[in-house]
Amino acid sequence: MTLPVGWTARRPTLDDVPAILKVVHAADTFAIGYPDFSAEDVAECLTAPYVDPAADSWLGLDPEGEVVAWAIVDNPTGVGREFVEVYVDPDRGRPLRAPLLARQLARVAERAAARGLPALTVRCAVYEPEKEWEQTLFDAGFILAKRYVRMSRPLAGLPSAPPAPPHGVTVRPVRPDDDAELRTFHRIYDAAFRDTLDYEPQDYDRWRARIGAGNAWDEWFVAEVDGEPAGVLQSSDQGLDQNEGFVKNLAVLPGQRRRGVGAALLQHAFARYAAKGRASAGLGVDLTNPTAPVSLYRSVGLRDARIVDMYQLTVPATA
Repeated sequence: MTLPVGWTARRPTLDDVPAILKVVHAADTFAIGYPDFSAEDVAECLTAPYVDPAADSWLGLDPEGEVVAWAIVDNPTGVGREFVEVYVDPDRGRPLRAPLLARQLARVAERAAARGLPALTVRCAVYEPEKEWEQTLFDAGFILAKRYVRMSRPLAGLPSAPPAPPHGVTVRPVRPDDDAELRTFHRIYDAAFRDTLDYEPQDYDRWRARIGAGNAWDEWFVAEVDGEPAGVLQSSDQGLDQNEGFVKNLAVLPGQRRRGVGAALLQHAFARYAAKGRASAGLGVDLTNPTAPVSLYRSVGLRDARIVDMYQLTVPATA
């Protein structure tokens, strides 16, 4: 698909981060009501381990030469499915959405061939206001794969200490300098998510490299049942722009579920967020996950905040 007459595209560099951020902020404000990206986030996307900006990303420019769109393809693990984002300024960049999507799908086909695969699955996220983007995906052959719900709860007035956990359950912060502890954390996380449809296992070394070193480790927790590790909670900083503490992963071993472990982990995380002055706590729920404990989340005060649908397409490799 060609660009509209007078519109152009080029590859981005790190010098383009401010212009990209302006586009992403406009797109996020339209989709979810507020900017949800930082300059550091943009730079991390362009320098991610499995991204080559000279091949995996495009900038779209209007006839005046201003950046009004940004497209990027990424695969956080280097295996499994690909993810494509096409951000456009909702007032000025809409004519570039379909052409840039077409370019990214062609790139996914190349990436499949480079990995020696017959095809790759690509996914794109759609928020409720993004009806035009949804139609663009339909026109390209995408189908709905799953739905996520973002849940949130206010922290104002939360007691400084969490409620006492059930008998036999204890919760403590993770010990980040203890390699054996982190290996146990990874083991529990891996075991808990093995029965979910889209889980892509990673060995410990790859997982450890991905989580990095610059974490708020006091927001990561381990739960024990009768002295044995049974569940873990991993926080992330993705909600900090909204002064929100965010639960990235909650994992409880299958044999320890329905014993109050998950609730105890969440309550400790909420108390820690509140002690740091966060206004709210949030997490995302995959509604196709058979173990997603929505009733648990609601029991600790979380409520639906917004919905995001994930659309999917299988792209054959370039011949």
